[in-house]
Amino acid sequence: MDYNKKAGTNHLKRIASILLCVSLLSGAVGCTNTDSASSNDTAAVSQSGSTKETASYDTSAQYEATVLKDGDSITGGTYSATGNDESALEASGSVNATVTGAVIQKTAGNASSAGAASFRGVNSGVRVYGNADVTLTDCNIEASAKNATGVFAYENGVIHISNCTVNVTGGGAGGVQVAGGGTLIGSNLTVTSASKAAIRSDRGGGTLTLDGGTYTSTGSDGCPAIYSTADITVKNAVCTSTNSRAVIIEGKNSVTLENCTVTGNGYLTKNSKAGSVAGNVMLYQSASGDAAKGTSVFTMTGGTLTAQAGTMFYCTNISSVINLNDVKLVYSEEGTLLIAAAGRWGKEGRNGGKCVFNATNQTLKGNIIVDSISSLTLNLTDSSFTGAIQNDGTADVVMDAGSTWKLTGDSSVSSLSGDTSGIDLNGFTLLVGGKAFSR
Repeated sequence: MDYNKKAGTNHLKRIASILLCVSLLSGAVGCTNTDSASSNDTAAVSQSGSTKETASYDTSAQYEATVLKDGDSITGGTYSATGNDESALEASGSVNATVTGAVIQKTAGNASSAGAASFRGVNSGVRVYGNADVTLTDCNIEASAKNATGVFAYENGVIHISNCTVNVTGGGAGGVQVAGGGTLIGSNLTVTSASKAAIRSDRGGGTLTLDGGTYTSTGSDGCPAIYSTADITVKNAVCTSTNSRAVIIEGKNSVTLENCTVTGNGYLTKNSKAGSVAGNVMLYQSASGDAAKGTSVFTMTGGTLTAQAGTMFYCTNISSVINLNDVKLVYSEEGTLLIAAAGRWGKEGRNGGKCVFNATNQTLKGNIIVDSISSLTLNLTDSSFTGAIQNDGTADVVMDAGSTWKLTGDSSVSSLSGDTSGIDLNGFTLLVGGKAFSR
């Protein structure tokens, strides 16, 4: 199938489509929008083995998007979309297709709503859903339209993507994304997003796994490198947010990082809402309904995690688990390790942060702050902690024989267990259950 002989026939096909729509209108039959997230119905015209979806959003214009068929194998070519709610390349249903070396562009047209774009992936550069499975290799994907995600897997759709460039410059969308149970497996990608996270998920979650590549978010506050309402795993990659947190996990979801270099800059601005806390990795539960309630889990093994502003970790209105193993931590000038506290989400008086912090083969520095409605369990295994614990709630510390704690200020914990021989008071007072610790 020759996908490159498109230009000469497209113009005639568009004219034919317009004449068909006019004919239907004259018979009192309107052209309808078929771009439902769960609909496989299309008014299609054949194009060299693929189809072109025809979808109308008003009575004066029609738009077309390239729709892949089962067995399609595309090499090269340019695929673009400029209509509302249309994606440049799309697949749904029982489709297994491959695309290699293509240029895919979503340059104009808006989504019917921000929710339709973020939850279902309409208006994307590439959209795969409804059990379709598409492999993208060596492609250049550009999304400059408003609410246009670069690559989106939705509703049991599966995307395998490797050695591709994804550049998202339109507002209201991220780089590579899953939602509604989609799966995206990628390797060696270069992803840049100017509005939302370069690595992202939304309502309904899914699975997103990446190995290698660079992922950069350049937007303002609210544009982290990774935003998770799913299970996201990233290995051997560089993930950077220039103006926001490095990682945000919402609700009962997870981020797992292995041998990654991750940097965030989650500073507060004059537009930051009351109750906001500057920080690098945030685990929280919002009231949006985008993520199920439960435990947020952040796991990092090896690599480097850098905070250019605020605390390294912030837990609020959530039960959370943080697992660190041999990670190099680079702190901001503030130097705080963890804040577990109420913030701007949740019901006042019940919106604290509950955190289990597991450190293995780890060097930890900086203060830990636990407010009156929050809790911390700090498990140190072959690790060192240099800092103070400011506890107004519940803080339990468990140490093994290979761990140390050097105080840098007066501290208070609810309980202290395990092998405490590695504690260096360093001239400060440590209260355990309200009583001064002594050997």
